[in-house]
Amino acid sequence: MSRFALLGAASLLALFTALPLYAEEAMHLSVADLYKDKAALNGKLVQLQGKVVKVNNEVMKRNFIHIQDGSGNQEQGTNDITITSQETANKGDQVVIEGKLVLDTDFGYGYVYPLLVEEATIKPAP
Repeated sequence: MSRFALLGAASLLALFTALPLYAEEAMHLSVADLYKDKAALNGKLVQLQGKVVKVNNEVMKRNFIHIQDGSGNQEQGTNDITITSQETANKGDQVVIEGKLVLDTDFGYGYVYPLLVEEATIKPAP
């Protein structure tokens, strides 16, 4: 192998090992944004910050947490987003959540969600 080919191969190898593996970066959005752009955001990783207004722990092996951030319209039901998580928070907590947005989730037993953030991580808001 020529010296130039070896140098080129070594450079490519160094470039690819130095790059991090691709990880989807969450989009920071408001609750209203989630409802407004739900079709385009379906299946995407999203992040939002807000206040915990309702908590239902250990329902169907997950915790259901409702978040509001002051955006959206209460009459239209676009001011509140439900998340599911193995983590939990307390009512009144200010949190940052990150998870995958999914549409039209039906868990059965009357648990139907046109919009849901699943498998979310929950951290205290800064």
